Amino acid sequence: MIRKKPNAIDLFCGAGGLTTGLKAAGFSVLAGFELNETAAATYKLNHKHTRLFIGDLSRIDPQTVMENLGLKQGELDLLAGCPPCQGFSTHKTRNRSSSVEDERNDLVFEVLRYIKVFLPKTVMLENVPGLAKDQRILKFKAELDTLGYKINDETVKVLDAADFGVPQRRKRMILQASLFGVIHEPEKVKIKKTVKQSIGTMPLPGTSGDVLHDLPVLRSNKVLEIIKNVPINGGSRSDLPRELWLPCHIKRPGSYRDVYGRMSWEEVAPTITGGCINPSKGRFIHPDQNRSITLREAALLQTFPKKYKFSLDRGKDYAALMIGNALPPLLIKAHAKKFIQHLKSVQSGSEQ
Repeated sequence: MIRKKPNAIDLFCGAGGLTTGLKAAGFSVLAGFELNETAAATYKLNHKHTRLFIGDLSRIDPQTVMENLGLKQGELDLLAGCPPCQGFSTHKTRNRSSSVEDERNDLVFEVLRYIKVFLPKTVMLENVPGLAKDQRILKFKAELDTLGYKINDETVKVLDAADFGVPQRRKRMILQASLFGVIHEPEKVKIKKTVKQSIGTMPLPGTSGDVLHDLPVLRSNKVLEIIKNVPINGGSRSDLPRELWLPCHIKRPGSYRDVYGRMSWEEVAPTITGGCINPSKGRFIHPDQNRSITLREAALLQTFPKKYKFSLDRGKDYAALMIGNALPPLLIKAHAKKFIQHLKSVQSGSEQ
């Protein structure tokens, strides 16, 4: 007898990082939901057989969705989602902007609305660490408890993606819940994956035949001179001759130390953000070539498959934003495997 794959839906699917990780772990992703049309187009390029609902999630009726997917309440194995997280970001905190004021923060309760209708066997909620400290997560957990989901110290964890094979420092919050017991955290890797292991064999941009690696980039002479003078393999803007410092760096020398910095071959990358192809946005200069990393290199550091496609309909900067906003598939895969183990143990009757 062939055992069918456990099923899942992906709320706020974006460009598809979460779906890619779920599929790699062994889930069948039945549907994705996305408001942004360019992200939805990217998702569809890579997940042609997954049902895609495009629009405002708050205006999409979960009961209708459940019926359209041919499911009954309690039949969904996993409901997963990563609501837009900009309102909880530490960048907003640094700039003294309260997360409470960002209306997107309440989208976590749209996830709850779907949970109440589907009553999935398990739930995965992923976000930036700021959500773990927000009152909304306390309300979210209380509602899950009322619905019968198991809540304990392992339910919400703030983790570093580098501990699970992702070649970058990236702190994320993951909430795991089940109607049947505790879903344990996967084991951390003993040796972290480096920048060199991820992009060290990439050909020179312009020679690969991959549009995401070959897109031409125009920089001012001033920026090119700065890049050229940053020491290879981990150099920082603080290593630059004083005459190459920008006025904002002279005025605030201790701020944003990673900008105009190089990655180091033998270390994990910094967090890949939406500015990942711009050297003024972070430590995004190639370890030993005088350029920023390419879109393809950024996607690889996010652990997307090498052939993964990203829409360029809104230009390379928007593609970079989609890549930087995505969940690293390998982080999701590591945790999703634990969900599958848990679901199998429930099915076999071994779960306590």
